[in-house]
Amino acid sequence: MTSSLAHFRPFPEAPALILEYLAERSAEEAVVDTPSPWDLGALPVELVEPMPAWLDAVCRWLNTRYAWQPQDVIPPCWAEHEGLAYDIAALAFARGYAYADAGASVIWHEQYDRFLTRMNKSLGKAGDDCRAGRHEERPARFLLAAWPASSEADDEGPDVVTEQAVGRHS
Repeated sequence: MTSSLAHFRPFPEAPALILEYLAERSAEEAVVDTPSPWDLGALPVELVEPMPAWLDAVCRWLNTRYAWQPQDVIPPCWAEHEGLAYDIAALAFARGYAYADAGASVIWHEQYDRFLTRMNKSLGKAGDDCRAGRHEERPARFLLAAWPASSEADDEGPDVVTEQAVGRHS
């Protein structure tokens, strides 16, 4: 008799470089405070490079196993939505920790449900187009131009604001 669970596929394993980073980070002798691997913007380039392929595999796995309704599908352009990419990374790492304990896995599923709510709220009506492979730049981007250029030399989005503001005032 063939098991009815034989078709279940495992969750995609994180890249070796990331697993090594996690091991070093959690080692007792670790004295350097390093960024969490799910904080994509804080990671060094060598750790960011393997992330897109793994997170894409995670999204495909989640879509295949859990997305039974259109609003539950993570769009293929997930990486173009910065907030969504951060959320997916955190969710992917949290799943690894959650399945060490049955109760924690139930909590992870609740987190996944909250992730879907945040995803749909942030994508709004554009989510339907994104899910159909018709991604466009952030619909509300023009609203960001209302923010004055930052007086500090930071790179948290003011590039877009500055470019738009410059284009508007040229």
